[in-house]
Amino acid sequence: MSPPAFAQAVSYGVYEGSMRLAIHALKYDRIAPLSRELGARLATAIAQFAEDGPREMLVVPVPLHRGRMAQRGFNQARTLATEAVRSLRKTHPEWRLEMSSSSLVRQRSTESQAGLTPRQRRQNLRGAFFVSDSGSVRGRHILLVDDIYTTGATARACSKTLIEAGAASVRVATLARAQRRVPLPVRDDRKFIRLSMPEGAGSDPGSSKSVSIH
Repeated sequence: MSPPAFAQAVSYGVYEGSMRLAIHALKYDRIAPLSRELGARLATAIAQFAEDGPREMLVVPVPLHRGRMAQRGFNQARTLATEAVRSLRKTHPEWRLEMSSSSLVRQRSTESQAGLTPRQRRQNLRGAFFVSDSGSVRGRHILLVDDIYTTGATARACSKTLIEAGAASVRVATLARAQRRVPLPVRDDRKFIRLSMPEGAGSDPGSSKSVSIH
C-alpha cells in the first residue's frame, strides 16, 4: 500500500531464541566480544546484495540520539556495521564500502519503539532524522545498517530522509528480523559459539556472563 524508500532489505536470521539473547547481551550487557561474531553474520546477510547490488556503497548505521548514546556508551548498529565491513573486505574485496557514522543524525530523542503499534512507531519517528551534510550522500548508494528489523518504521524513516537528501538508492541490512513472515530464506547455522566472560566483564562487575549463539 505504501512502498518504502529503500530498494531491498535483508536480515541474517529471526529475532528469537539464542539470536535474541546474543543481541541483548551486546546491546544491554555490553559483552563486546560478541560484536565480531555477530558482525560476521550480518556480513553474510549483506552478501545477498552481491548478485545485483552496487559495488560501491556508503555504509550508514542507524544513529542513536546523543542522550541515548551517552547513556549506553556505544551504538550497537555502528559496532555491527564496523565488524561487518571488516568481514566483507575479506570475502568481497571487489566491493568499495565506506563507513559514515555522521551522515545521518537523530535530531530528537524518541520514545522506545517496544510496545508501540506500527502506526505509533511511524508517528514516533516522524522528523526524527536528518542528513548533516547532503553532499556526503548525494548520488551515493547507501547501505543502512541496524540490529533489528521489526515493523520497518525505522528503516523507512531513515531511508526516506536519505533519499530526500539526494541518495541514489538505499538498501537495508539487519542482523535479525522480528516479523513472523520472513521473505528471504533464513540460514540454518549449526555452529555454536560460547563466550564465558570473567568476573568484571559487562555492566555487572559482580557477575559472570555466558552467551551461546547458534
